[in-house]
Amino acid sequence: MSSTSNSVRLIVFLAAGLISFAFAPIIVRLAGDVNPVALAVWRTTFAVIFIGPFYLFRREQESIDAPLPKRTIFYMSMLSGAMLGLHFILWISSLRYTSVASASVLVTIHPIILIVAEQLIFKVRFNKIVWFGVFLSFIGSISLGISDSHQSTQQFPDAILGDILAFLAAAVFAIYFLISRKIRQHSTWLGYVAPIYFWAMLTCIILGFILPGKLVFTETQTWVMVILMALGPQIIGHGSMNYAVKYVSPTILSTTILVEPALATIFGALLFNEIPTVLAFSVMTLIIAGVFVTWYGNSKGLKAKS
Repeated sequence: MSSTSNSVRLIVFLAAGLISFAFAPIIVRLAGDVNPVALAVWRTTFAVIFIGPFYLFRREQESIDAPLPKRTIFYMSMLSGAMLGLHFILWISSLRYTSVASASVLVTIHPIILIVAEQLIFKVRFNKIVWFGVFLSFIGSISLGISDSHQSTQQFPDAILGDILAFLAAAVFAIYFLISRKIRQHSTWLGYVAPIYFWAMLTCIILGFILPGKLVFTETQTWVMVILMALGPQIIGHGSMNYAVKYVSPTILSTTILVEPALATIFGALLFNEIPTVLAFSVMTLIIAGVFVTWYGNSKGLKAKS
């Protein structure tokens, strides 16, 4: 396949993925007032049902050929999938308490968390411009929490709790990304996502039985929304990013994800009348600017000299 056709495929996949990400909080809202853990359980279950047969049929061709022991790959995939499942539960839960805009913005700050993790864990030193971006996003996140805590108590009385859950969802996603990105470099798309989606499903099921709340729905609309979550945000959305990360810099991918909260905020305002206050909109812009500055500095190789 030519490089041009491969580039076109990447652009199409990423565009579809970003649009599906933007619709994710809308789909969760339309699912109704149901147990968020149950939504995560069935979302991941349907995703495995949809891609599982293809993986089993092509298992030999889709094996992971990483320069690591098979046992290590197994445990890395299991832990990565567990983090992804926990990410789904935290993020879906956040939408019960805060706005589509706040949840969407806060969940996209995982690039900032990755930068901090690289500094603390891998001892990578970054230039001041990178840390300036981290500072902007940090201040913006704190300000957004303060702004949400002063919103009308009628619409989101526990907005700060939702913001915390969305932030934790971003942190868990960063861990998932750190663990799994090395595996993806040595595997096919299907060989990568199928095992991880399986472990994500198992994690959600286990937590579903531990945590309170019903795991079965009675409304047809809820089941339809769950299936759309599996097909759209998970398989198309996460799937497109998982496909692209083998060919595109994680820096570029993380920057393109900034489109998602902007689209989600527009959809939330149009469909649910969740219009951010001037202060909330300002600090959301600050967070997004901080992420952009951080990854711009990182993409330019602005690392501090030892």
